[in-house]
Amino acid sequence: MMLSLAQIKFLRRYQQKKVRDEERVFVAEGSKLIDELLPAFKCRMRLTAADVDLARLTLLKTPRDSWALFEKPSRQFESPSPSLLALAVDGVQDPGNLGTILRIADWFGINDIYCSPTCADVFSPKTIQSTMGSLSRIRVFEKVPLPALLREAQQDGLPIYGTSLSGADIYSENLTNHGIIVIGSEGNGISPEVMQCVTNAIRIPSFPPDGVTIDSLNVATATAIVCAEFRRRLL
Repeated sequence: MMLSLAQIKFLRRYQQKKVRDEERVFVAEGSKLIDELLPAFKCRMRLTAADVDLARLTLLKTPRDSWALFEKPSRQFESPSPSLLALAVDGVQDPGNLGTILRIADWFGINDIYCSPTCADVFSPKTIQSTMGSLSRIRVFEKVPLPALLREAQQDGLPIYGTSLSGADIYSENLTNHGIIVIGSEGNGISPEVMQCVTNAIRIPSFPPDGVTIDSLNVATATAIVCAEFRRRLL
């Protein structure tokens, strides 16, 4: 049975970030993504084209085959494990990039991600779509004061790796299977306050070393290369 106009009007409220934040919910679209999220998040409602014209609810350019409303998790903050790798994301503001970074972390078995207050909204529609369901397998801590987190990790003996154009070549640097990898923003890199906490600055060298090329990589691409190199050392 199709939803009434009044019901559709009510659901269209969730196109507004303010409403989603007040009710602590997020929207996911597409049956594959929704199925990935179902084991990890409480679903308030799931609709298909048999219920409603999804073009009237979608937050995407092209409507998917399903629409769902999930509750945000109530997650207690936990410090990084001293025996595992974690990821700290400093100021990545594009939701597509942030979602892709979370997906990359999932691929490389990095389960804890700490996002600074200046990062994009983890639960925005574009971020959710870009994660491709990875949020069901990783833990993301939002609005984390990274300098305090990293200083505490240093006191616990954890190495803090940070991407920097002036860092050591990642392919010749000693890398460990534990610690925190810090990724900076698209335009400015790691903020000065966070960079002060980095113990091991690393860079991805271009090829050939003396060749003329672009000045930087896309932040999600750089994250994938860095995570891949850390994991390659374990093979």
